[in-house]
Amino acid sequence: MALITIGSFVFFTALVGLLTYRLTRKDDHESSIGYFLAGRRLTGGYIAGSLMLTNLSTEQLVGLNGAAFTDGISVMAWEVLAGLSLVAMGLFFLPRYLKGGIATIPELLEDRFDKTTRLITSLIFLVAYTCILLPILLYTGAVGLSGILDVQSLLGIGSEQTILWVVVWMVGIIGSIYAIFGGLRTVAVSDTINGFGLFAGGVLITFLGLQAVSGGEGWLEGWRILRESNPEKFNSIGSAKQSVPFSTLFTGVIIINLFYWCTNQQIIQRALGASSLAEGQRGVMVASVLKLLAPIILVIPGIIAFHLFAADGIHQDQAYGALVREVLPGWMRGFFAAVVVGAILSSFNSALNSTATLFSLGIYKAQLNPNASQAQVIRSGKICGTVLAVTAMSTAPLLYGQDSIFGYLQKMNALYFIPIFSVVIIGLTTRRVPAAAASTALILGCVLIALGYFVPSFAGLLKPIGDFHFVGGVFLLLIVMMLAWGAITPRSTPYEQQYTGDVDLTPWRWAKPMAAMIVVIVLFVYAYFADFSILSQ
Repeated sequence: MALITIGSFVFFTALVGLLTYRLTRKDDHESSIGYFLAGRRLTGGYIAGSLMLTNLSTEQLVGLNGAAFTDGISVMAWEVLAGLSLVAMGLFFLPRYLKGGIATIPELLEDRFDKTTRLITSLIFLVAYTCILLPILLYTGAVGLSGILDVQSLLGIGSEQTILWVVVWMVGIIGSIYAIFGGLRTVAVSDTINGFGLFAGGVLITFLGLQAVSGGEGWLEGWRILRESNPEKFNSIGSAKQSVPFSTLFTGVIIINLFYWCTNQQIIQRALGASSLAEGQRGVMVASVLKLLAPIILVIPGIIAFHLFAADGIHQDQAYGALVREVLPGWMRGFFAAVVVGAILSSFNSALNSTATLFSLGIYKAQLNPNASQAQVIRSGKICGTVLAVTAMSTAPLLYGQDSIFGYLQKMNALYFIPIFSVVIIGLTTRRVPAAAASTALILGCVLIALGYFVPSFAGLLKPIGDFHFVGGVFLLLIVMMLAWGAITPRSTPYEQQYTGDVDLTPWRWAKPMAAMIVVIVLFVYAYFADFSILSQ
C-alpha cells in the first residue's frame, strides 16, 4: 500500500510538471513584462484558476478546516466574504490598476504619491512575505502532506519535527524552481492544472466523509446526521468566544479580506497580467463564484472530522489529514497528496514570484540601479527569490507548536495588510492627500499594530476589544489622519491617473449582473445558517 501511495504521488506530481513545461516552454522569460506579468496575456480562465489555487493552499485546507473543527461553520466568513471582496476587485480596483499599467502595488503608490512611499511599501511587503507568509505556507504544507501520506510511518522517522524539516525543504526546492526559473505564466498554468485536481479531490473527500458519517447509507443521510448530531457547528453567526465573532465581520475581518483580494501583491499579480479589462473581470468574477463553493472543501470536512475523531483527542490542525487517511484508498491518497503539493507549490511559488517582482522592480530597478537592463532586473529577481526561499525553508519548521496556524496567519497578516490597504484606499479615492501623509500612515500603522500584538502592557489593554476590532480601529485612525493631513496641507496639484494604453479597458458586459448575483447569494447563505441567539450567551 505504501508503494502504491508513493508511486501515484510521484506520477501525478511529475505529470503536472511535464504539462506545465509543455505549455510554457516557448514563453517570454527574458523581459520584465514576460517574466513578472506573463506578457499581459493571461485570459479569464487562467486568472480564475490561478487566483483560486494561489489562495486554496494548505493554510486553508489544514488551517481553515482546523478552525471549523473547533468553531464550526462560522469560520466560512473568510471564504464567503471573499466573494464580496472579489466583486470589489473586479468593479473598482482592477480598472484603476490596469489603467495605470502597473506591475506592483508599490508602483501604483509611487505614481499617486512618491518614490519614498513606494520604497516603504516594497520593504513592508518583502519583510512580511519573508517572515510571515512564506514560512507559514511551507509549514502548513508540510503538516498537511505529512498527515495525508503518513510520512512518519512511510519513512520510519519517529520525530514529527524531523519530518517537518524534510517535507519543508522538498516542497520549498520544487516551488522555487517553478517561481525562480519559470516566471508568472508558468506559475499560473501549473496553478490551473492543479486547481482542477484539488477541487475535484476536495469535493470527493467531503462526499466520502459524509458517507463515513452515515455508515455507508449515503451522503445525504450523512449530512442529516452531521447537522442533527452537531447543531452548534452549523451557525453562521460566530460567538464572542470563537475565532470569528459576528461583529468582527464589519471591522477587521472585512478589511483584511478586502486587502487580501484587492491589494495583496501575491494575489492580484494574476489579474495585473490580464490581456484586457474584460478578461481580468471575467477571471475575477468566476473566482468569486468559486469562493462561494469553497466551504464545501474548506469548512465542511473540518466539521466531519470533529464528528468522527473528536473523541480521539487530535489537534485541530491534524483534523484534515486524519480525514483524508480515513476515507481515501492508498492510490487515491497519493493522487490527492500530489494535488496538495501542487496547492502548496502554487501559494509558495506565487508568493516567491511576487516577492521577486517587488524587489526587482521596486527596489533594485527603482532605487539601486535605475539604468539596469532587462536581463539584470530578472537576474536580481532570481537571486532575491533564491535567498528568500532558503530563508523561508530554514524558518518554517520553527512554527511547530502553534495552537491554530490559521488564526496565527490572519493575526500576523494584519501587521501589514491594514497600513498598506489604508494608503491604497486614500490613493485611489482622493486627489489632494500628500505623500508625507501616506508614508507616515504606513509606518504608524505597522508600529501601532506591533505594539498591540507584542508589548504586554498594550496587549493587556486591548484584550477586551479583540484583535479584529483593534485592527479595524487602527485602519479608521489612519484614514482619518490622512484625510485631515490632506485638508490642512494638501498637495499643490490634484492627482490625475494617466491611461498607459497597455490593455483595452472595455469592461466585461456580465461583470455587474454577476456581481449582483454574488451579493444576493452571500446574504442568503448567512441568513440560512444564522442563529442570532448565540450572541446573547
